[in-house]
Amino acid sequence: MTIRFDNRVAVVTGAGAGLGREHALGLAARGAKVVVNDFGGGVDGSSGSSAPAEETVAMIKSAGGDAFAHGADVSNPEHVEDMVAKAIRDWGRIDILVNNAGILRDRAFGKMSMEDWDAVVRVHLTGAVTCTMAVWPHMKEAGYGRIVMTSSSSGIYGNFGQSNYGAAKMAVIGLMNVLHIEGAKNNIRVNTLAPGAATRMTQDLLPPAVIALMDPKTVTPGLLYLVSEDAPSRAILCATAGGFARTFILETEGIHLDADNCTPEQVAAQWDAISNQTMQHAYETGGPQVMKFVGKAAAAAGISLG
Repeated sequence: MTIRFDNRVAVVTGAGAGLGREHALGLAARGAKVVVNDFGGGVDGSSGSSAPAEETVAMIKSAGGDAFAHGADVSNPEHVEDMVAKAIRDWGRIDILVNNAGILRDRAFGKMSMEDWDAVVRVHLTGAVTCTMAVWPHMKEAGYGRIVMTSSSSGIYGNFGQSNYGAAKMAVIGLMNVLHIEGAKNNIRVNTLAPGAATRMTQDLLPPAVIALMDPKTVTPGLLYLVSEDAPSRAILCATAGGFARTFILETEGIHLDADNCTPEQVAAQWDAISNQTMQHAYETGGPQVMKFVGKAAAAAGISLG
């Protein structure tokens, strides 16, 4: 099976360099028409320039592909609506959205300002929402869509000095979970990529030997699968240095405490049983998780839920 994107239109945010550029190049090389979005600002989100996006477009066109650049601030609804309108005007459809744009303003939490917090959350989380909201009705009407959020090990597992970044990167997983459910009937599949790559956002944080192994090109194959015709949905794919793994959010079976023993002391006493991982569940929606506990309570009370 060869994965192709002929006659598909993709929007890739933050595609002026690094991972976004590789994603855009990879999609174009396999037949997609690509909207190359990049605000062109610094790593901290300051200033702006059309040059990075235009460079990516030139690379795509020199290889025989089709693309145009757009410098939308992904968190600005008017900018994003303009970008989407131009794609629809020129190509008539949007099939793929890669929410990749991001900035960094790292600080230890005790030294972080609300300005730094808001700036990072606005790009990573609100930007993903704004872009997804703009393409959603077009995908629903077409009965087809492939959307990828970009998370990070900093969001899934944590990293010192990145509370703003980590919170936003975990939040997009929650967004994916809901959009997976809401988009299913219209064949809109939503996934999350959690990449590790040597880009301008990470190059000062890693030793040269590590950077040499973490080429963004080694991540993009995972992205291309997540937006393909036969893509999964609601998957979290981790990708670094040619390595690929899937993260699952699991919940232990847990316990039930009756009314006479439902105390914090009993929670402490039963902590090992609560934490026992031998029977874990990966829930697709919140309802079954709630009913697990309700079922235990009903069984303890001798109540049949029918």
